[in-house]
Amino acid sequence: MKNKTIKVGIMSKEEYKQRTIDIAKGIYKKKKDEPKVWFESVKSMAQVLSNENQNLLKTILHNNPQSLKELEELTGRAKSNLSRTLKTLERYGIVKLHKHNNALVPEVKATHFQVEFGFEAA
Repeated sequence: MKNKTIKVGIMSKEEYKQRTIDIAKGIYKKKKDEPKVWFESVKSMAQVLSNENQNLLKTILHNNPQSLKELEELTGRAKSNLSRTLKTLERYGIVKLHKHNNALVPEVKATHFQVEFGFEAA
């Protein structure tokens, strides 16, 4: 897989909600280079991109498992734990889960992350 960088942003739930409303009203127009993936806090981003999850992504990249069972054997993690983690990673666009021969096959979609955040001066 070619390295793919996704830009992630950090924005509070309230700010994100207001941004969405402003976009819908035409008050705010999304910029081409702004993040496509948003986290509520640095802490939530750190949980999703934890060392354990980074190792999981590397395992998927290097071993190309063709099922969650195979990934379970490679990682030693329980299938229910893997499934929950992969669904979270998929929600953020980091992995894609495909059905193939009645098996769920994970595919890594992002290998690099560019983080953007700030806060308004009062």
